[in-house]
Amino acid sequence: MKFSRYIKKTGAFCLSSLLVFAGATVPARADGISLVRDAETENLIRDYSVPIWRAAGLLPSSVRVYLVEDGSINAFVAGGQRLFINTGLITQIDEPMELYGVIAHETGHMAGGHLARGSEAMDKMKLPMIATMVLGVGAMVAGAGDAGMAVLAGGGQVIQRSLLAYSRQQEGSADEAGATFLQRAGLSGRGMLDLFSKFRDQEALSTTQQDPFVRSHPVSEDRLAALEDRVKASPYYGRNDSPESVHRFKMVQAKLNGFMDDPEVTFRRYPNSDQSDYARYARSIAYHKAGNNDKSLAELDPLIKKDPKNPYLWELRGQVQFESGKVAESVPDYRKARSLLPDDPQLQLELAQALLSVDKSDLGNKALDVSSSASDARIAGADQTGVLPSPLPSNKPQLQTIPTETQLTREALGYLQSSVKIDPENPTTFYQLAIAYGQLNNIAMAELATAEYYESIGAMRDARGHAAKAQRMLKEGSPEWLRAQDIITEGGGPGGGPE
Repeated sequence: MKFSRYIKKTGAFCLSSLLVFAGATVPARADGISLVRDAETENLIRDYSVPIWRAAGLLPSSVRVYLVEDGSINAFVAGGQRLFINTGLITQIDEPMELYGVIAHETGHMAGGHLARGSEAMDKMKLPMIATMVLGVGAMVAGAGDAGMAVLAGGGQVIQRSLLAYSRQQEGSADEAGATFLQRAGLSGRGMLDLFSKFRDQEALSTTQQDPFVRSHPVSEDRLAALEDRVKASPYYGRNDSPESVHRFKMVQAKLNGFMDDPEVTFRRYPNSDQSDYARYARSIAYHKAGNNDKSLAELDPLIKKDPKNPYLWELRGQVQFESGKVAESVPDYRKARSLLPDDPQLQLELAQALLSVDKSDLGNKALDVSSSASDARIAGADQTGVLPSPLPSNKPQLQTIPTETQLTREALGYLQSSVKIDPENPTTFYQLAIAYGQLNNIAMAELATAEYYESIGAMRDARGHAAKAQRMLKEGSPEWLRAQDIITEGGGPGGGPE
């Protein structure tokens, strides 16, 4: 799992972000969210989502999934077909079908175009909102501070009630659509009903005690009754999650808990007496975070032996090695992960990063099989046992191709170019591309990759500066030159536009 911690600006129709106007103060809110990148979690969400999206008539390749680093229960859509799911939603629900239910409900919003309609509704409310703010500030300037704050709070409450009333109409529509999509996909809607019943119980709590999903997705008795009638009418209502689906879900929960919580919290949640796969997975991560990598691998290796074709276990093994400074030793593990899931952009990225980070002093160390051919040969022997075998003794001289730094860099570049085609929004990929091009002394492309990195994190002044440098070295009219031109002109040309 990689904590990118970069900020993504959204146009989310998430009403919880507007309800600050209901209080006595109007705090500033960051124009973005912090995202987490993890191949296992994102692939789980996509695999759960694809049947639902298809049932809704959406093209799965057009929908983007984002994992938000937030321990609260929430999910929302933004920018049309962009689905955002909090890590806290996954860790706090009880079973896969509840996640299916949230995905189906949010798909109902996407299919219904509620983001666009919500934006129209908010536009209509800008005038009364601004008028309320002006009246409140005016009263405070005149010396009536308490009266001014009361106006701000009272006006905000009117706006809040209007937005929630508008939202309730959409929520019922999204419920109906979500239940329909689940039935078309042959899935039970029981999880949606169970989860929303829990949310209904939070309605009596103050907003500070409610989960954000409740504040932005108000659950009324009438709405829940209508959903119950619809869900129970489905012929798939009694269908349960498969044992395989439950196991996969619990592994992801354990991984998120391991990475998101402090190690001591993880050790209490998953004590040594718990020898389940989930507990070992979480403890392996916690030991790694605590700096005890020997114990981390001692928890992880039995899982690999049990399930040697699980790419995410090999990925974690590579991460433990890489982040503990054993870069060359991490390469075979990352190769194994990528070989099991060759088209995953994040696994390609992580292998490339390891290849680019191998120290020159390790290149001639025959004990470290960093070459592609040597690693692939050892990995082939690990398919059945799950353990990388030691080289077999032989009386014959052992031939080994020692890769050069340039060979590793070119290999890494290939993985990065493949990764960015599949996932063109990951800033880390552009960052690593800049390193790869730099190592190959292709300064023009290194500058262009740097420009794309800054563009992806919204730092447009830096993006335009590096794009201009790249353009001066690129062939005029080439695709790369035109890409640099696009970045330069985005937001008003060099030196202009938003940061």
